[in-house]
Parts: sequence; C-alpha cells; structure tokens
Amino acid sequence: MTGFVSLVGAGPGDPDLLTVRAARRIAEAEVIVHDALVSPDVLALAAPNVELIDVGKRPGQSVAQELINVLLVRLAREGRRVVRLKGGDPYVFGRGGEEALALAQQGIPCEVVPGISSAIGAPAAAGIPVTYRGMSASFTVVTGHRQRGETPVNWQALAQVGGTVVVLMGVAQRADIAAALMEGGLAADTPVAAVHRATTGAQAVTRCLLRELATTPIQSPAVIVIGTVASLDIHALAEAMRS
Repeated sequence: MTGFVSLVGAGPGDPDLLTVRAARRIAEAEVIVHDALVSPDVLALAAPNVELIDVGKRPGQSVAQELINVLLVRLAREGRRVVRLKGGDPYVFGRGGEEALALAQQGIPCEVVPGISSAIGAPAAAGIPVTYRGMSASFTVVTGHRQRGETPVNWQALAQVGGTVVVLMGVAQRADIAAALMEGGLAADTPVAAVHRATTGAQAVTRCLLRELATTPIQSPAVIVIGTVASLDIHALAEAMRS
C-alpha cells in the first residue's frame, strides 16, 4: 500500500494566512516533515498523535536534500499520509520541484498546495507594496544564497532592470549584494527595508539606504526589499490618517 505526499506551503508564518487546503492537510497528516522556518503556531494545527520530523537547514547544520527525498519516499511506501511542510511556497526557493520529481520517479502520488511566498507576504506585512503606480511597475525575486558551483546572480545586470528587488536568504551576503547593485548603477540612496520574522509576533522592520545596507544590523531570517517602494509604510500612513 502506497501513501500520499502533500507538498504544503506554510506561508510567511501567521497560521491565519494558510490556505484552507493547507490547514486541512496539516490536520489530516500522520507525519509532517517540516522546515526550520515553519512556525510553532502552524505546527500546532496538526493532530496530537502526528509524528513531526524536523529537516530544517540551519547554519552549520543541515539535512542533505537527497536524504529528504529518500525519507519522503520511505514514509509514503509505509502507507502514511505525509505532509512536507515548507515556509512560504513550496516552489519558490523551497526545492519543492526537486522533491516532487523524486516522488514521481518512484511512483509516489503527490500534490502541491501553494502558499503565500514571503517574497510578497513579508513586504505586505511591513506595509510595503512591491508594485505601486508611478514607483514600481515590476518586481524581481532573487535568492541571495547560491550553492558552490552554481552560476552566481548577475547583480549588476539586475540593477538595470528597474522596479523592486526582493532578496530572500540574503542577510549574510548583503554587503556584497549592495556593492554589486551600486556597481551596476543602482543609486546609493535607494531605499531598503528588511523584514524579520514577517507576520509573526517577532516581526521587526529595519530601514536604511542601499549604501548603508552592509553596516546596518539585520537579524536573519529576513526578506530584503530594495527599491523606491521600500520607503513606504502604508500601515503607518493609514493610521496617521485615521488619527
């Protein structure tokens, strides 16, 4: 008997932002294989007898992706209802595609349950629209972390694209990112906002200019928003208008 695997996006953190299907799959799961960034509040939606397996990647400690793939296949072959729970969306820098392919190659039935990506959820939680008429007609989502041997991001070219740049997993590399963007022609006084632990009780927003990004203290994990819209705080403006 073969089980079933659901690749579920847990969104940016707040369990109220889960899709209805995501919440249902978490509640039905017999085993949940989850990432480090999945909030305890989301895991609390699981059944009391669920088996929780933490495969989160942390500095100096990570589970190889190949081992995660093997684990998902083994659990499904035991006939269990498996939820592979990922922060944000499974297919936005979550390696969900690799896992779905590995399962398909072994004949394991699988579904993908999309989630709100932190690339848009985090800026929204900070009152930053990634597009805004007259300011930004586009946004680019890019990872700040590349594996050894992978093609590096062409930040100089990205500086010429225009619009908003949203960087995921880029806190440790922010000095190099800022330098490369300025080398590519992006103005040194471009507004920047870093959103830490978006949509949770620990959310914190740090704002600076691009030239200050390298020396501005930012706690990981954080989503970094670069562009004119990063100067906005719609929530604060709305509150000021009400008062």
